[in-house]
Amino acid sequence: MLMTTGMTMATTIPIRIVDAARNMASISYLRDPAAIYRESFATIRREVDLSVMPTSLHGLAVRLIHAVGDTSILHDLCWSEDVASAGRAALAAGARILVDAAMVGQGITRARLGAANEVVCTLANPDTAPLAATLATTRSAAAVDLWLPYLSGAVVAIGNAPTALFRLLELLDSGAAPPGVILAFPVGFVGAAESKEALIARDLRIPFITLKGRRGGSALAAAAVNALAGPAHEGLEEKT
Repeated sequence: MLMTTGMTMATTIPIRIVDAARNMASISYLRDPAAIYRESFATIRREVDLSVMPTSLHGLAVRLIHAVGDTSILHDLCWSEDVASAGRAALAAGARILVDAAMVGQGITRARLGAANEVVCTLANPDTAPLAATLATTRSAAAVDLWLPYLSGAVVAIGNAPTALFRLLELLDSGAAPPGVILAFPVGFVGAAESKEALIARDLRIPFITLKGRRGGSALAAAAVNALAGPAHEGLEEKT
C-alpha cells in the first residue's frame, strides 16, 4: 500500500486518496449528508401536494419519491389506508421481512430495524431452481413458495419480479396465511402493471401499497421498508 510521509501503518492512507481529498474544493457542491437529506425532502414538499393522500402516508410518500427522484409517481400510488400503521406495527413487533430480490434486501437499512428484523430472500435457495422447473415457472415465483413457513404476519417487499407478486396472490387465494403488509413494487414491461392491478382488485383485507403501471424497482421496495421502520414524521419537518 502507498503511504504518506510520516504516517504509521495504523494510520496509512493511500496517496491517491489524499490527493483526491485536496482536490475536493475544486467543485462546489453540498457534501453534508444530513443537509442533503433535508434539502431533498424540502424540494419534494415544495413540488408535490401531499394532501391527496392521508397524513399517515405523507412520510412514506416522500421516501418513495426520494428513492427514484420522480415526483410524478405520487399520483400512481395506490394503497389501503391502514398500510402505514400496519407496517410500523409489524416491524416494531419483529416481523420478518420477505424480499423477492437480494437488491431489495441490500437496500434495507439494518440500523433502522429496531427489532433486529430478519430479512429473508429465498431466490438463491438451492431448492428454488428445481422447484421452478417442477412448476414450470420463474425462479422468482418459486422462491415465493419457500416463503410459506414465514409468511404469517410478515412484511412482504417486492421490488423486482411481477411473477413473485402473482405467485403471492395465488398462494393467498389458496388459503396461505396472510402477511402483515404488502409493499408491491415489481417493475417491467411484462406483468408488472397487471400484477399490481390484480393486487388492487382483490379484497384481501391485507394492508398494501403499490405503484400502478410499469414503474417500480428494488429502490422503491427498500425505501418503503425504510420509511416504515423510521419515524412517521421523517422528511416532513421544516428545519433550519
